[in-house]
Amino acid sequence: MLTRIIVGIIGIILAAFVIETGGIVFAAFTLVLAIIGWFEYASALAKKGANITLTAGILFLILILCCAFWGNAEEIIGVVSAALLAVMSAAVLLRSRVDFVDSCYSAAGMFYIGIPFAHLIMLRELDGAAVETSLGMFPFGCAMVWVMFIGTWASDTFAYFVGSAIGRHKLCPNISPNKTVEGFVGSLVGTSASVAALGAFFSFPVVTMAILGFFTAIFATVGDLVESVLKRHAGIKDSGRLIPGHGGVLDRFDSVLFTAPFVYYFAVLLLIAEV
Repeated sequence: MLTRIIVGIIGIILAAFVIETGGIVFAAFTLVLAIIGWFEYASALAKKGANITLTAGILFLILILCCAFWGNAEEIIGVVSAALLAVMSAAVLLRSRVDFVDSCYSAAGMFYIGIPFAHLIMLRELDGAAVETSLGMFPFGCAMVWVMFIGTWASDTFAYFVGSAIGRHKLCPNISPNKTVEGFVGSLVGTSASVAALGAFFSFPVVTMAILGFFTAIFATVGDLVESVLKRHAGIKDSGRLIPGHGGVLDRFDSVLFTAPFVYYFAVLLLIAEV
C-alpha cells in the first residue's frame, strides 16, 4: 500500500507538470503512453495466440497523434483509413503469419488506444478563451484536461469508497465482481458534484459542468469495464507492471480512453459556446 501511495503522489506531480506545460511535452508524453499501452495490448492478446502487427500499430500511433497535435482532422481520417486497409490486407499478404482474426485484433487495438489518446492531445490543444482563476490563468484546453482527469479520478474514487462502504448489489458480476450498483450511483453523484465544483473554480456554467460530470462517470465506468473484458479474455490480472502497485498503462488509463473523447466533444459542441 505504501508503494502504491508513493507512486501515486509521484504520478500526480508528473501529470501536473506535463498538463501545465502542454505543447510538444504533453504530446510526446501521450505518445509514449500510447505505445506502451499498445505493447501491453499485444502482449495480452498474445496469450490467446494472436499475432498482433506491432510495427504497423506503432507507425499508426505516431501518425495519428502527430496529426492530432497539429490539428489535421482530414489527415486523421486518412491515417485511420490507411491503417485499417493495411492491417486487413496483412491477412492476405502475410497469410502464413497473420490470419483474419489477427488483423481484426490489430485493428481493434490500434483504434482502441490510438483514437482516444489522439483526442487527449486534441483536448489539450483546444482553442478557447483563457480561464482566470484564483491560481492564475489557465489556457482553455489545459483547464478541460484537468476537468477530464479530475472527473475520471473522482468517478473511480467515489465508486470505490461508496461501494466498499454500502455496496450490496453487483453491477457486472461476470466482468468485474467488485463493482456495485451503489458504488456506481455514488460515482454519478460524486463526479457530478466534483466537476460542478471545478466549473465554479474555472468560471464555467455550473449546471453544464454537473451534466458533464454525470456523463463522465458513465463513460469512465464503461471504459473500466471494457478493459476488464479484455483482461478476462486474455486471462490476465493486470495489463502490465510498469507502474508499481498500479499495474500497466491500460490499467491506469482505461477510463481515460473513454472520457477523453467524450469531454473533447462535449467542450466543442456545448461548453465553448457558453464560456
